[in-house]
Amino acid sequence: MPVPLSFQAIARAIQGLEAGPFDVVVGIGSGGTVPAALAAYRLALPLHMIWYNYRGEDNRPRYAEPQLQRDSNLPTGTRHVLLVDDVSVSGRTLDAARRHLGPANVTTMVLKGAADIVLFPEISRCVAWPWRPPAHITV
Repeated sequence: MPVPLSFQAIARAIQGLEAGPFDVVVGIGSGGTVPAALAAYRLALPLHMIWYNYRGEDNRPRYAEPQLQRDSNLPTGTRHVLLVDDVSVSGRTLDAARRHLGPANVTTMVLKGAADIVLFPEISRCVAWPWRPPAHITV
């Protein structure tokens, strides 16, 4: 059974975020979209998205390595990046994005898993994200 995590709890954890300085927040789509938007708002920074495809809905890898789907188009001269995803299981997507961002100094942040900043380190099980419909609901 997934751990329920409310939008309010996530927003409170991000509201307490005091990190940086950063030039920009880069979210990894699609899982990192909501937490990256909240972090960019909290830190009053521009938001860019980078899209990778690696895991399927069943959380199993689809490919040997994460596949870049769409670039973030960071402004030239970006030096400090907060890279955000919802979860880091193996770290492969964060690592691929970090390599792709090149010479920028990248700090990683996730809601759960392994990263430089982990907002819910106490959660080890699957999470019922408030922005995703339950698995049994078809849309």
